[in-house]
Amino acid sequence: MSLSMTGFGQSTLKFEGYTVTFEVKSVNHRYCEVLFRIPREWACFEDSLRRTVQSRTSRGRIEVYINKESDGESVSAVLNHAMVKAYLKAADELERYGIEGKPTIRDILSLPDVLVSRRQQLDEEKRLQWGEMLCSGLDKALDGLMQMRSTEGSHLAKDMEQRIERLQLLQAEMVNLAPTVTAEYRTRLRQRLEVLNDGSLTFDEHIFGMEIALFAERSNIDEELTRLHSHFEQCRQLLLHQNGPVGRKLDFLIQEMNREVNTIGSKANHLTLVNRVVEMKAELEKIREQAANVE
Repeated sequence: MSLSMTGFGQSTLKFEGYTVTFEVKSVNHRYCEVLFRIPREWACFEDSLRRTVQSRTSRGRIEVYINKESDGESVSAVLNHAMVKAYLKAADELERYGIEGKPTIRDILSLPDVLVSRRQQLDEEKRLQWGEMLCSGLDKALDGLMQMRSTEGSHLAKDMEQRIERLQLLQAEMVNLAPTVTAEYRTRLRQRLEVLNDGSLTFDEHIFGMEIALFAERSNIDEELTRLHSHFEQCRQLLLHQNGPVGRKLDFLIQEMNREVNTIGSKANHLTLVNRVVEMKAELEKIREQAANVE
C-alpha cells in the first residue's frame, strides 16, 4: 500500500490539570526530518517523541506542535531560586564592562523561568508519567496523520497505475512498429536510389544489403522495449502489493524508464516511433511528479 508524504493529524489529552493539544503535519522530503515546536520544559522528552514519530514514518518533513493550557485551577507561583541566582551573578559580572546599576524586582520577575508554578515543580517528580502521556498523545495524533497519508497515497497509486497502463499501450504499439522500420527504410532507400541513378551507376545488391543490415542494427530497440515492459511490471507491483516505503524505488525505476525511452528516441529513425517517445516522456514526467509525493 502506497503512502503519501503529505498529511495532518491532531489529538487532545487532559493530564494533571492541563489540556495538552498535539498537532502533526508532514510534507515532502527526501529523508525523514522531524521538527518540534514544544514548551521549553518538555525539551527533555524530545528524543522519545522523535522515536515515536520515526516508528510510524520513514520519509517526509514532519512538524510536531504540542501546547498546554491550564484548566483554570488555582496555581501558586514560586521563585526558581537557581535562576534568580544565575541572573544576579550575570548582572554583577556586567560591572567589569562599566555598566552600573542593579536590576529591580520588576526586572527580575520579567525574566524567563524566574517564576514557576508549584504544580510544575511537582511535575518534575512525575517526569516519567509526563513522558508517557506525551508519547501517547503524539501517537494518537499520528493515527490521524497516517490515515490521511494512506488515503492520499491510494489516490496517487491509482493515478500512477492508470499512467503506467497508458505507457504499456504505447510500448505495445512500439513493439508492433519496430519490425516494420527496417522494411520501410529499405523501400525508401531503394526508391531514392532509383530516382538519383541516371543510368551511369551499377546497382550493387550486396552493398545495398549491407547498408540495410547496418541500419537494422543501429535502429534495433528490442532490448529497450523488453526492459521497459519489465520496469512497468515492477512499478505496478510496488504500487499495488508492496508494504512499506516505495518512493525511492519508484524514483529509481522512473529514472531507468526515462533512460530506456531516451535510448529509443536516439535510435528511432521513424516518425511514428518518435511521436510515441514524446508521449511516453510526457507520461513519465507526470508519474515522476506524483512519485515525489510517495513515502
